[in-house]
Amino acid sequence: MNKPINNSINSSTPKLRLTNRHLLQLLLLGLAVHIILPQFATLGNSLQVIRTMVLWAVLLAVGAQILSYFGSGYLLKETVAIVGQRLSIIWAIIIYLAASSIGLIAGGMVGNAASTYKWMRKMGIREDGAVLAGTLPSFYNNVLLLFLSIFGMIHLLLVHQLSVSQSIIFILILSIIGLCAGFVIFGYSRRQQFTLILIGFTNRLARLSRKPYTPSTTEDAVSKMFGSMEVLRSGGWRGPAVGAVMNTGFDMMTLYFLFLAAGHSVSLGVLLTGYGLPLLFGKMAFFVPGGVGVVEGTMAAIYSGLGVQSSIMVVVILVYRVISFWLPSLLGFPLAAYLQHSNNHFK
Repeated sequence: MNKPINNSINSSTPKLRLTNRHLLQLLLLGLAVHIILPQFATLGNSLQVIRTMVLWAVLLAVGAQILSYFGSGYLLKETVAIVGQRLSIIWAIIIYLAASSIGLIAGGMVGNAASTYKWMRKMGIREDGAVLAGTLPSFYNNVLLLFLSIFGMIHLLLVHQLSVSQSIIFILILSIIGLCAGFVIFGYSRRQQFTLILIGFTNRLARLSRKPYTPSTTEDAVSKMFGSMEVLRSGGWRGPAVGAVMNTGFDMMTLYFLFLAAGHSVSLGVLLTGYGLPLLFGKMAFFVPGGVGVVEGTMAAIYSGLGVQSSIMVVVILVYRVISFWLPSLLGFPLAAYLQHSNNHFK
């Protein structure tokens, strides 16, 4: 009597898993639509102002943004090349776009890194290369943004436009980054002590979450991290650094060309000041997908304080975020679905 019941339960399990998977996909799609559609409503309200923009400059802004994503793809391509793996720049761009969209609605940088790792492994990249691909690009981009933000903060201090709240937030960000960097430097010189500290910390986290823990997992991760650092020290950092500079440089050019399109030429100091700090604040506001509202609000406050007219500033920031963030995010969702359901390996 029990056997038919067990068979019935077993046969229903795949259907249940399939249903759960479809529900998760619908949930993610619903979240994506909920996040993206309001931005296009705002764009519709600003169409009258946008019509006055110079077309050739707008096209240059779009071209610069496309080149920015080629920089992102080159960054991923050169990252896996550090460990002798090969990946075409087109597939690197696809993975970058898809993982960024997944990170937008599921886990931020953690979701981005996990998706990148999974798709890299699916494409035949070794584990060490996939781990680097999931972590190193964010590191490079954030370090570059940090340097630009420091420049922006100094510029704002010189022109007396840095608010007290912005100063406090920036100091906190610098402190956190400094502590993390100091911890890694300490670990690099005293690896055994560093590994024991991490094992104790991760063991406590596992106990709190009531999950099984194996110290060898932490030891392996630490070994790979320092192995990657050795490769970077030997010169492997150059290729990814070029990709990061291309990504950020062309993204800034997108913003510059949009100012030109709106009839307002900005100096390099003003451009960098209004670019680095808002994007860094947006990344630190991990509880807000993509830093929505944080980036736009901080950009508006900085550019307004630096003398940019409100009518020009609003249109430029809006179009910049649509070109550099919303449209690539919208494109990333079908690319993520393709990568998720594809059974093929690509190089």
